[in-house]
Amino acid sequence: MTTGPSHPSPPAPSSHATRAHSFNAAAAQYAANRPSYPPALLDAVEEEAGRSLAGARVVDVGAGTGIATALLHARGADVVAVEPGEGMAAQFHATLPGIPVVRGNGNALPLADGTADFLTYAQAWHWTDPAHSVPEALRVLRPGGALALWWNTDALDIDWIVGQNERMSRFFGEDIATVKRKAADRTDLADPSGRLRFARRAVRWSRRIPLDTHLANIGSHSAFLVTPADRRTAFLAEERAHLLKTFPEGIVEETYDVLLLVALNA
Repeated sequence: MTTGPSHPSPPAPSSHATRAHSFNAAAAQYAANRPSYPPALLDAVEEEAGRSLAGARVVDVGAGTGIATALLHARGADVVAVEPGEGMAAQFHATLPGIPVVRGNGNALPLADGTADFLTYAQAWHWTDPAHSVPEALRVLRPGGALALWWNTDALDIDWIVGQNERMSRFFGEDIATVKRKAADRTDLADPSGRLRFARRAVRWSRRIPLDTHLANIGSHSAFLVTPADRRTAFLAEERAHLLKTFPEGIVEETYDVLLLVALNA
């Protein structure tokens, strides 16, 4: 594929660790602009787990700024958040001061054995190493407890979203949509050891937001955060012009398929 005139070559690839840490400097942008999740997603988590979130001991790992944690708390869960990043944890505490957040990550959970009814990872499992995060999940979950992983992914049967993903793929030199979906579409990547038996669900939902919010949302993803500011700014300016052709009133309808994997600790 070729690139547009304003960005003649893809940005240099960044390391996994660099991308993971990039969120800390953009925590406020992340909190203000990232999408949440629909009630039907948590309904599906409960159905696959065979129990209610209300009254359950839930550990939300890679909690970020608390988008998923807030929903779990609203369901009546007793939630503890685990977040590795200092900036994200600080934003979490500012947003949800009444919910405990501890520093740590899924590869080495700072939790005792058999203490959680649910372990949840919203947009976060792909930042872990399953060789460590799978046994850690099984260690921390109670017998019959559920590991729930989910990701908001773009609805690729909608023309404008397909067009945007094509432009982003040209900019980065990789198929962004495929990379984002792969973690949830292939359970062998979620657990290469095969110790977990995942049930898979998909929930479609949408939100209507100002164009500025949409651009800030896509700009809060790690691939953009590690891109030099001038290149990022140029791409987003071009993207604004593209989107105004589809949404001349400046209100964008983002549509997502939340991909959910749930496995029980037998």
